[in-house]
Amino acid sequence: MSAPRTAEVLDIDGIAAQKTAITSLETRIVDCITTRRHKLSNTEITHQSFVIVEATLADGTTGWGEASTLGGPRWSEESVEAIKANIDTYLAPTLIGQPAQAFEANALRMKKAVSRNTSARAAIESALYDAAGKSMGLPATTFLGGPVRDKIEVLWALASGDADQEIEEARAKLAAREHRRFKIKLGFYEPKQDMIRLRKIMTSMPDGTEMVVDINQGWTEATFIRYAPELADMGIALIEQPLRPGLLDATARVAQRSPIPIMTDEAAFSTQELVQNATAATGSVYSLKLVKSGGLMEMKRAAAVASAFGMELYGGCLLESGIGAAAHLAVFATLPQLEWGCEHFGPRILKNDLAKSGLHFQDFHIHLPAGPGLGIEIDRDALDDATRKA
Repeated sequence: MSAPRTAEVLDIDGIAAQKTAITSLETRIVDCITTRRHKLSNTEITHQSFVIVEATLADGTTGWGEASTLGGPRWSEESVEAIKANIDTYLAPTLIGQPAQAFEANALRMKKAVSRNTSARAAIESALYDAAGKSMGLPATTFLGGPVRDKIEVLWALASGDADQEIEEARAKLAAREHRRFKIKLGFYEPKQDMIRLRKIMTSMPDGTEMVVDINQGWTEATFIRYAPELADMGIALIEQPLRPGLLDATARVAQRSPIPIMTDEAAFSTQELVQNATAATGSVYSLKLVKSGGLMEMKRAAAVASAFGMELYGGCLLESGIGAAAHLAVFATLPQLEWGCEHFGPRILKNDLAKSGLHFQDFHIHLPAGPGLGIEIDRDALDDATRKA
């Protein structure tokens, strides 16, 4: 019996390996203007920056991926400048010549080349799923087990900090039948002021409007104890990441006494961190993001780990354009359960999305793009206009 071939000489049965060999991975930084300011507990943005990856295969097929950040290296340690440099210098060279559809082997190569750099790795992997799918005439979901849903209810985030503007924005989304569930960002004002703003918004919404609050690590345990009853009185459905990562015991105490489910986000990037939080019982919902998991397959594994611990799943976002949103949807569509829907409103908060077709919002849902790869068409004019000049 011959020895099994290693990933270094993998040939994918000799069929598609040559035509799907990766010949280049080109990167660019883009800065997209947002339709309004977007505030978090630790930053505020009026434009969203990405690193766009264009993967080209030997047969001429191109695929697209996106690395998203939020206000530079504040939300996580990655910045667009570092992402581009690490892809160009360390990640791209290790993948050139490899078959695009060798997803697991390529993921291992990237992990060997860099530590963490999850957004960078996710962008490359998204581009390879897109390119491989287009080359083979298959949707990316086929590589992930096939879809079980073709649309997902999509939430809209209210984050300007101006209650009157947020009420007007929410009412417009309801009237257009685009969104009926909302998330409001807290933590950038004093808690008492946030409660006044939140109550004003809640009393202006139709009965039954579901509201999630995202504190973005902005509170302490004591602050949570003080204001959680008021959130419950207002009918808040879910609280996202109230305390900063690493405070396992404090967050577990918060989750135990909270009348509202707690969602884990920034506290768990890796599956190991997810297991630590799940074991400590810091939350009963997990926010899935490619920027945390570092790839499509790894995000699907994270969903399985969270579900195994009894956590419900929420499709999180980091204000991705249509490119990043499509990559997330490819995974979300294949998950057995996605109890809380998703929040991939990012393409709608950009003045000019980078995808000109594929994504469709209707009747409070975002629809899975149809077609090979990620199912989107790039708006090259928008991409060129937003590209950062050296």
